[in-house]
Amino acid sequence: MHEMSIAMAVVAQVEEAAEAGGASAVTSVRLQVGELAGVVPDALAFCFELACAGTVLEGAELVTESVPARAHCRSCTGDWAVGMPPRLVCPGCGQATEVELLAGRELQILSVHWEDGPVCDRHSAPTREPISEER
Repeated sequence: MHEMSIAMAVVAQVEEAAEAGGASAVTSVRLQVGELAGVVPDALAFCFELACAGTVLEGAELVTESVPARAHCRSCTGDWAVGMPPRLVCPGCGQATEVELLAGRELQILSVHWEDGPVCDRHSAPTREPISEER
């Protein structure tokens, strides 16, 4: 179950930021999860709770923001909702070779809220790379 490795990576990154910010407890973590990221939200929530045990995140709420998958055709310049299962053939012109995926693979921490410290979000926090996809 790759959701556990994702949850552990999120907890590690948030712990690092919370420690640097002098937080005593993390109350919530907000994640952006793309429709095509291959993440099962319920499994991620379960794993997140387990990964938080014994850390400054214990009891923290996990809020996930779903990002719909969208694609663009460079041939006819049309955009469309990809959906699940993914439809990567342009509905306008039928091309599949000139298709670019615009959104839907995101997996990143958007914000973290904690006690006894400032709110940390992606605009004021040190820049971190998004969580890499499992290989």
